[in-house]
Amino acid sequence: MIVYGRNAVREAIRGPREVRRAWATERAAADVLDRSAVGVTIVSDPAALERRCGSPEHQGVCVEVSAYRYADAAELVGLASPMIVALDEIQDPQNLGAVCRTAEAVGVTGVVIAERRSAEVTAAVCRASAGAVEHLAVARVRNLADFLLSARDAGCWSYGAAAGAAVRYDAPDYRGGVVLVLGSEGRGLRPRVAAACDQLVALPLRGRVSSLNVSAAAAALMYEILRQRLDSGS
Repeated sequence: MIVYGRNAVREAIRGPREVRRAWATERAAADVLDRSAVGVTIVSDPAALERRCGSPEHQGVCVEVSAYRYADAAELVGLASPMIVALDEIQDPQNLGAVCRTAEAVGVTGVVIAERRSAEVTAAVCRASAGAVEHLAVARVRNLADFLLSARDAGCWSYGAAAGAAVRYDAPDYRGGVVLVLGSEGRGLRPRVAAACDQLVALPLRGRVSSLNVSAAAAALMYEILRQRLDSGS
């Protein structure tokens, strides 16, 4: 895999993946790669970097890294009082990356995505997450509704974000094992996934726009969960 962008490359070097080769402009090499043991090829033409990584957003540097290693979802729910974010068919790499960036900052146990009809951890997701995926457990499951049922069996409560839900986002007790479930862009939670949640919650919307971007909603809900946990000392 090729990872590009300064923050994504910095975190790839700091993270557990093997960094095999690097290409960079002289300035980016000095700013990003000067402390690494990675073999660097200096590139004078930014267009050559764009061709190598497939994006104009390389910021002068890209590296070849080993494949991303997904976590085991069963291990995540088996941990003590996990805080997990489950995404129901989020297909936009920018949204997945943004959710992962906030999740890592909040300190979630892991993010769970579906194997099909969902964005994977690609170079674009690494870039959008500012490298947060290098330090975050991301697991893939065959069926998200079945995962939520197994999480319930493990003692976790699942809360689905749904516009128009009767329960306010700050009403539940988010201490203990929690799975926060967010739906896809436009459609929201699929019916079977919503039915597998223990409760559906809604963020208040006071303006004229009828919905929030999924990454914005995820950020608001994750920080409410964190607030409750910090207040309770858990």
